[in-house]
Amino acid sequence: MVNKKRLIKTLQTLISLDSQNPPGDERKIAEFVRKYLKNLGLKIKTYTFSHKRVNIVATLPGEKRLKSLLLTPHLDTVPAGASWKTPALKAKITGNRIYGLGATDCKGNLACALEAINVLVEDGVNLDYDLIFAATADEESGSALGLIPLLERKLLKADAAVVLDADEFEIVITQKGLMHLSVRLAGKKAHGAYPWLGVNAINLAAKIITDLETQHRGGIKHKYLRAPTINVGTIKGGDKVNVVSDWCEFELDFRFLPGSTEKEALRSLRETITKYTRNYKIKIQGIQDPYSIDPDHPLVSSLVSAMRSLSIKPRISGSEGATVITFFKARGIPAIATGFGTEGCAHIADEYAGLDNLYNGAKVLVEFLKRYKFN
Repeated sequence: MVNKKRLIKTLQTLISLDSQNPPGDERKIAEFVRKYLKNLGLKIKTYTFSHKRVNIVATLPGEKRLKSLLLTPHLDTVPAGASWKTPALKAKITGNRIYGLGATDCKGNLACALEAINVLVEDGVNLDYDLIFAATADEESGSALGLIPLLERKLLKADAAVVLDADEFEIVITQKGLMHLSVRLAGKKAHGAYPWLGVNAINLAAKIITDLETQHRGGIKHKYLRAPTINVGTIKGGDKVNVVSDWCEFELDFRFLPGSTEKEALRSLRETITKYTRNYKIKIQGIQDPYSIDPDHPLVSSLVSAMRSLSIKPRISGSEGATVITFFKARGIPAIATGFGTEGCAHIADEYAGLDNLYNGAKVLVEFLKRYKFN
């Protein structure tokens, strides 16, 4: 059975092992995870795609070994910054909360997973499938040194995946797509005293941005997600206050729903821009596809069943932001995300997680892993 004291002690150790990203160094925490799982008899492999950036992949062999299920939290955290009132790397327990960098994102989930695996081994549980556990590096900076190369190089092969990086027992089954791009507009330079002699690229940008925002108000609805959005992240242009700007560049963040594509967003953007100018360039910086999984998929139904068996209300939800579950889509691996942190505590000063949440989270994982059946 889940040992709450052991779980808390594990999390306290994990918090004390600095894995802030940047600068990015998962060696100490990865070594702790490696030893923890080795002591339980799991088969361990270590993968390093850049100096100091360590990933741990472990396998608990199942009885039939025909299929495999992946559990994957991440090892790194965001930087603590200077706003903490308590030491960020010294786990402090106050009442029913444990404070520390990563308590919610994502060392609390990591501790729950380690405890769940410990329970399975202690109780001699033989799963019907191989359980693969991957504690990955670099999630907070895009996973280019962690989950992405593990999947691309086929170092991680699984038939289904559960990403442990969410809060309050939510079950993430869908998320928006993401496209980041820059738009550079060309105008015509002139003296600031005679603006009619030039074409002000900043003015053009202002009109285009206003038009874009008007187009994306309200409209499409989704059961688990808000409407598509556009955010203007940066804007710059011009050379001097008394010169008509002959250039302006701005960056856009598009979030679009499952069932739509970045091509539709690009087409709409081009139509808007060309109403004002044809002298422009668009540079795509990154695209991440939207994702959704059937709510009746065994990953979802088994997790819902496990939570309900412990009198915990599951929260099926969607993610407005981009998570790593989309990395599995291109490889045909069904995936969901779940987790047990405290809502609103990721990436904040004095981050904390509820101890009861983590205790119950570890129990949920044990029940889920016992119950899960591949169709």
